[in-house]
Amino acid sequence: MDATLNAELLDNLLTVANRTVAAREEVRVWSMSGVERLTFTDGATAIFKYAKSPFDGEDQALRLARTLGVPVPAVHASAVRDGWLGMLLEDLGAPLRQADDLDGTAAAVVLHRARRAAALPVLDQEGLCGLPTRALEHLGHLRKADRWEDTQDIEHTLDRIVRAAEARSADATVGPFGWVHSEFHPTSLHIGRHGWRLLDFARAFTGPGLLDLASWHGTIDDPDPARMRALLEMYVSEGGTSDALAERGGLPAEKWALGWHRVWAVEWFMEQSIRWINDPATDPAYIKAVRRHLTDVLDLLEV
Repeated sequence: MDATLNAELLDNLLTVANRTVAAREEVRVWSMSGVERLTFTDGATAIFKYAKSPFDGEDQALRLARTLGVPVPAVHASAVRDGWLGMLLEDLGAPLRQADDLDGTAAAVVLHRARRAAALPVLDQEGLCGLPTRALEHLGHLRKADRWEDTQDIEHTLDRIVRAAEARSADATVGPFGWVHSEFHPTSLHIGRHGWRLLDFARAFTGPGLLDLASWHGTIDDPDPARMRALLEMYVSEGGTSDALAERGGLPAEKWALGWHRVWAVEWFMEQSIRWINDPATDPAYIKAVRRHLTDVLDLLEV
């Protein structure tokens, strides 16, 4: 986002909120989004968050989640200008500590119990089956642009996953099935003086809640089914449905969740490469990540 557009978007929000800014402090800035802390002339503070598609529906998701009883930061105002969403959010302050596994499972139970929202996109068994097919389509577009060459191994692996997808995606709607945060990490759970709040709802959808639990420990390290099983058991002990431990797609729940989460991540990485980021300079990093995740998928989903 250029500085002029950023200033215009913020000005729109301040007009709606009837506020005047005394100071702005960058918290995090990425090519597709950014977060700033604003201090107003009366000393109060708020968070200014801005993002472009596909992250431009977060204000609606946050308002909906709050209405359904999920602890999230309040949206004071939101506006869209030239394809960018801007939000003024409640400033939760510095966290007291980093969220741990117990915090994560307890928060997941609350989120997954929330009533399903018709406004959210749905990822059911048909949607899961479509992920590797969409990834192949992204690969085709990349190759037409003379990118991602010498990736026949990626194509062959995706073909194998496509053939196994229907069987391995079975039981996708077994509980918990409903709200999925989709960026469910310790950094997305704020532990503050007044309790906890879930952040970063830009890509929330309706789908298998196990994908949230599979994302909790991230994808940088090798997948650890035993650790994932322990997290699922903790989730159930915190009040989550016991169905979270049930086999699905002929696999233990932990392998099913970790495997499909990585398929979901692969499709997202490839879509970023051709659509959202669309920068050939990033191709080597994305290709490396996709290869690593696909190797994990073959093992986890026993393809």
